[in-house]
This record gives sequence, C-alpha cells and structure tokens, in this order.
Amino acid sequence: MCDLFPPAFGPRMGYLCKYLKQNGVEADVVTEDVPDGTFAFLTGDVHVVRVAFYRQAGHADHFFRWLTVFLREMFFGYKNRRMYRAARRLTVANRYDLILCSTYRLFPLPAACRVAKKTRLPLVADLRDIIEQFSGNEFIGRTLPRLGGLENIIASLFRTVSLMRRNRALRQAAGVISVSPWHTALLARYNPRVSLIYNGFDPDLFYPSAVESERFYITYTGRLTSILLRNPALLFEAAGQLAREGVIHPDRFRIRWFTDDRSRRILQREAAKYPVADFMEYHEYVPATEIPAILNESAVVLLLANRSDGRGPKGVMTTKFFEALAVERPVLCVRGDEGCLEEVIRRTRSGLSAHSAQEVRQFIEAHYSRWLACGRTAVDVDRAEIKKFSRKAQAEQFIRIFEQILNVNG
Repeated sequence: MCDLFPPAFGPRMGYLCKYLKQNGVEADVVTEDVPDGTFAFLTGDVHVVRVAFYRQAGHADHFFRWLTVFLREMFFGYKNRRMYRAARRLTVANRYDLILCSTYRLFPLPAACRVAKKTRLPLVADLRDIIEQFSGNEFIGRTLPRLGGLENIIASLFRTVSLMRRNRALRQAAGVISVSPWHTALLARYNPRVSLIYNGFDPDLFYPSAVESERFYITYTGRLTSILLRNPALLFEAAGQLAREGVIHPDRFRIRWFTDDRSRRILQREAAKYPVADFMEYHEYVPATEIPAILNESAVVLLLANRSDGRGPKGVMTTKFFEALAVERPVLCVRGDEGCLEEVIRRTRSGLSAHSAQEVRQFIEAHYSRWLACGRTAVDVDRAEIKKFSRKAQAEQFIRIFEQILNVNG
C-alpha cells in the first residue's frame, strides 16, 4: 500500500516492484489515483488498484475540492477508510505473506495497520519523508490561503493529529524503514526495529555516458517548494560575480531548470536579485526516461538544499541526488546541509557541498575551465560507494528485511 505509485515524486515503490519481480517476489499495489505519466514505464508488470478521491481526474488541482478531502481525512480518516476497504478486498481474494506501506507523511499507514491486524500479517512501514524534516508547513503539500490565522490552526492541528496517528501505527509495525540516518534515528524512538535504505537510482537508466556539449550546462530537475528547504542564493551570487567580471557569457554558460510553474516563479523572484537572468533557461518536466540524457550532457548537476539546523530541513536526500551520482557528473549542492547529504557527497567524492558563494565560484571556474579545454567535465567518484545506492541493490535490502521479519513471525 502506498500514497503514490509511481508519480513524479514517489518512484521508490515503482522501482522496488520492478526489482522485486526480478528476484521472484510478487506484489500487488493499492494506491491513490493520481494522474501522472512521468514514471508510467514502471507500472506495466504490476497489478495496481487505484482509489480515486475526486470525482474527476485532475480535481485535486482545484483548491477547494482538495481542501474538502484534506479536512475529511484529517477529522474522519476518509481516505484511509476507503484504502482499507480496497486492500481488504485483495486480501480476501489472495494470499499474502506481508503488508508493506510506503508513505510520505502518514496516509495510508493507518489503513495498512488495520489490514495487517485483520489478516494477522506483519506490517513493514517505509517512510520516505516525515513531518519533522520540514522547516515550516511544507509537509502539507499546498499553501493554505490566509484565513485570519485559521490557516495556522489547521496546519498545527494537522501536524498534531498526523504525528499521533503515525507514531501509534509505527509501534504496531514489525519493521520500519526510512531514507537517511537522521530519519532512522528519530523513528527509532517509536520502534527500535528500524532500518536504513536510502533513495537511489535505477542502474538500467542512470549510468555515465561521454557526451560533449556546445554549452556549459548547470542543470536542476525537480521542484522548489520553499527557499527555507532549498535555497539557490549561493549559486546566483557566484554566477553574478562571474558574469560581472566577464568570465561567463550567456551564449556558452546556461543554468537550466526542469521544473513546474510554481517553482519557476520562486526561481525568477530569487534570480532577480542578481544579474543572472540572461543565463537562465526554464523547461517543463520531461518523462523520467529522458532525465539520464539531460544529466549526461550537463557540465554540473545542481542540488538545492539548506543548512540542516533548527529552522532548516533535516535528513533530506532526494532521488535526484542519487541519479546525479550515477551519471558521474560533478555535483554542486547549494546550500550544503552540513548533515547526511553533505556526508554522502564527501564519501562518494562526487562534488561540492557549498557553504559560501566563494566556494561555488571556485568550483564553477574549475569545471568551466576544464569544459573549455575538453568539451566536457569529469569527477573522480568512488564507484564502489555509489553502487550501494542502486535500486537493484536496495531491493535486495528490502527482501532481506522481509525474510528476517517472516522468520521471526513464523
């Protein structure tokens, strides 16, 4: 059971099902019906039951329809009740050994708990993101309108209710999995049977290719929901310095963004503070199968982050990071989190986790000089370390955890 299968920001379960099948493990999926074709290639060999919570496809894009479902779920568990019924029908008709639930916040973990209890099957909870990692209310996924302070009460209540329900469910789980050392350390408070499986890359798609490009591309693929979570300021400041001094020129040096409209507006607002507008390119999202070629033709792959402190994000290590590792292009992380992400960048020798604009400038200048001389960039990565983040290897980690739990539970 999972909240997404496998749209643009939740491919973890799609890739897992792909490699479980290659290892002889069959899975049926119950998920929310979220129209998105970005990872459609991962759904072909999997039986998926989709539960629609909106009368027409796309109605989740209408704020008040979304808010109605959001409030019904918060107060009455509407979505979890329907997910339970869909999953229960499957368990009546088929035999299963284990229930796996992958979630971004909470949903559909309560439903999975009910199914596990009813069937007496062990439950494994896989938490890709948790509320505590966010710096503000970004965990809601949409910006609540100003309602005279009521929006803050709604957000606070949602946080409290979600954490209470999540932690109760975690205590019932036979095992818990999450995506960074920070996440697993926090979740161990509620269930000591916690394991670390990072996000990763599909080795069938992501691997290095010697591509020369006519322009020096710094490329970012993904969303930007909040400057508190992902702050590009150091890049803009460093590029602005290089532009003023005539080191870089728009005809040869480009910063490319493959993102959505909301993220584009944030980026344009932030970039306007620096003389970098002429260097920017904005593109729509592309299918996941096109991303490897885009990364391989890039001189630098950009990650956006922020310092992992009291106000900043904590333990965030997106799939985009591991895909960048796989193509062996220099990684530029701004601003460095001084945490889990920075440690893996250092361990893999994959690039720079920057703390200052001067560091960013030096990094860009070094790779730009190499590109001018050779037509491409390179980085001496630790391939043995990077291989650990293969989705294929991670599926084997999942299987080992499943086998241990099944042996314990008889």
